[in-house]
Amino acid sequence: MKLLKSLALLFALVVAIPAFAADPIETGTFNNNAIYGYDTVAYFTQNKAVKGNKKINFEWRGAQWHFSTEEHRDMFKADPEKYAPQYGGYCAYAMSDGRLVGIDEDAFTIHEGKLYLNYSKSVMKEWRSNMAQFIQEADELYPTKVDL
Repeated sequence: MKLLKSLALLFALVVAIPAFAADPIETGTFNNNAIYGYDTVAYFTQNKAVKGNKKINFEWRGAQWHFSTEEHRDMFKADPEKYAPQYGGYCAYAMSDGRLVGIDEDAFTIHEGKLYLNYSKSVMKEWRSNMAQFIQEADELYPTKVDL
């Protein structure tokens, strides 16, 4: 009887694991810094990855966002949806396949006013080859993979 209860508990845990959704914002493993502490607004204003300052930050969706200037922080605070990367900063290409994958801060695309990050520059090249399809797929899958 004890063995049966143990097996039933093990089965319940295995079945429940996929039900746990991931964090909506990619922060890596060892901290709570969105997009690894890079300034999300700088992608739009400077068209490049710029490391944020830990002292200039704002919490949104359970993650700490760092900014290189107070102006960027204030811009983000006023409209976080405008500046936050799509899919919480997870790799956009991987999300089109339902996978939660980290990013290379320098592998990014701004398309139709939205920021998309990728795992690497080679993945970014593949992403750009068919963005419309990948965006449609990722838009459908992201809400099912994270705890919004």
